[in-house]
Amino acid sequence: MEIIYGINPLAEALRLEPCRLVSLAVAGGKMKEALHAILNLAAAKRIPVEFKEKREIDKLTGYGVHQGVVGFYRSFDYADLDQIMERRHPGFLYHLVLLLDGITDPQNLGALIRTAHCHGANGVIIPEHRSAGVTAAVIKASAGAALLTPVARVANLSRVMEDLKKQGFWIYGADTHAGQNIHGMTCQGHIGLVMGSEGRGMRPLIRKQCDFLVSVPMFGKVDSLNVAVAAGIILNDIVRKWANAEGVE
Repeated sequence: MEIIYGINPLAEALRLEPCRLVSLAVAGGKMKEALHAILNLAAAKRIPVEFKEKREIDKLTGYGVHQGVVGFYRSFDYADLDQIMERRHPGFLYHLVLLLDGITDPQNLGALIRTAHCHGANGVIIPEHRSAGVTAAVIKASAGAALLTPVARVANLSRVMEDLKKQGFWIYGADTHAGQNIHGMTCQGHIGLVMGSEGRGMRPLIRKQCDFLVSVPMFGKVDSLNVAVAAGIILNDIVRKWANAEGVE
């Protein structure tokens, strides 16, 4: 059993996967209208609600920003690769997949899943080891996008990259200092974008398997971006070029 907290993530969970919510815990006292709406939806879905002191909710969430509501949630269901391949955006001619190598910060993982979702990616692939998993904090940081976007957790990220190549994918790896300027590249065909950890970037083996290394041009005195921001810029550039070339809306 896991927890999920915050108004938006709970609203998405109640809308999309109510069968996985076992119960809700709500802080007593004055409630926002949005919280009333969640309680009404929970009642309609026959999900039990228990009222608790705010300090109990604080402890349950590890003092996260819970907005007065916590859901007890059956463990996150990871997708498999076939499910990700079935989720190509209907407006795109090509598949777009985000692969994450060594993202250990739940906030960054949540932001990356949200970024992938907002750019129409099929899904997100993370390794089983040396990576954060999808938890309540990740779902919260993704603003519920982790419930809308397939996330696969794989034993061997390198092998998955090879499998994608066999299916016609070009693998782009983000590299702050050694990559080609993404704005100057032609982006065509199925694309898998690999983002490495903020501290060390991609592991050498993963980096070596990329077809292209790409970077985001920067002009300030700080020479790096948050990984989710960098992913957003690169993904946006890819889908913009697809739209210009193919009339994608």
